[in-house]
Amino acid sequence: MTRSASASEFQINSTKMKIISYNVNGIRAAINKGFIEWLKAADPDVICLQETKAMQEQVPTHLIEEAGYPYHYWFSAEKKGYSGVAILSKIKPNHVAFGTGIPSMDAEGRNLRLDFDDVSVMSLYLPSGTNIARLDHKFQYMDDFHHYIDNLKRELPSLIVGGDYNICHTAMDIHDPIRNANVSGFLPRERQWLGMFLESGFIDSFRHFNKDPHHYTWWTYRANARANNKGWRLDYLLVTCEMEHRLKRALILKDAHHSDHCPVLVEIE
Repeated sequence: MTRSASASEFQINSTKMKIISYNVNGIRAAINKGFIEWLKAADPDVICLQETKAMQEQVPTHLIEEAGYPYHYWFSAEKKGYSGVAILSKIKPNHVAFGTGIPSMDAEGRNLRLDFDDVSVMSLYLPSGTNIARLDHKFQYMDDFHHYIDNLKRELPSLIVGGDYNICHTAMDIHDPIRNANVSGFLPRERQWLGMFLESGFIDSFRHFNKDPHHYTWWTYRANARANNKGWRLDYLLVTCEMEHRLKRALILKDAHHSDHCPVLVEIE
């Protein structure tokens, strides 16, 4: 059952812009679990979705438009029912960038960006490393993506990259760092890459406001992990350092139950 949002989570202020990122693990399944009703209550200006697992024509987009999001953009994987990202917006963007122009990345529908007057917002779904071949692909993707973003920041210094990074940055971001030390998502090389990515000019918006442990965004469906809060923090809204003065708050919206992930939120001035 979908829990309704609390008023304190979703205060609206017209002088601020509220951005959410959410791995929905199948947009059609999420809609069947009450995603549209939750979206109306959450009321973000922009929401980045990952793992949509659908082509645009398979999605009841009229429900999204009726919820107040006339501008919605979809970048699907070539393989049906796999990966895919989307961005829903109340605000008309000046420009939409589908993918990165790097074929090995774009075939899986993992990057979509909207440029507005004073901020650009990207939805990112970074690969997981489920086996050796996929882990090699993930590392290549990470290197290519970092290079791509380094160049993009010169053109768009006010950039937010929200999404499922499939990496826990520190031991504080995972419930059992010892037993997961050799598991993809918490490998030293992955964590080092995320640290370098942040040092290249990004702020982890949630950690900017909250330094406490035990805050996660993904839980396995096994062993009642979510109820016991045995999770991983894989989802981030990373904001370029140039935007630090515009940061107002950042939250993990753990009461949204449409997926094995939960949404993350940042509010900027």
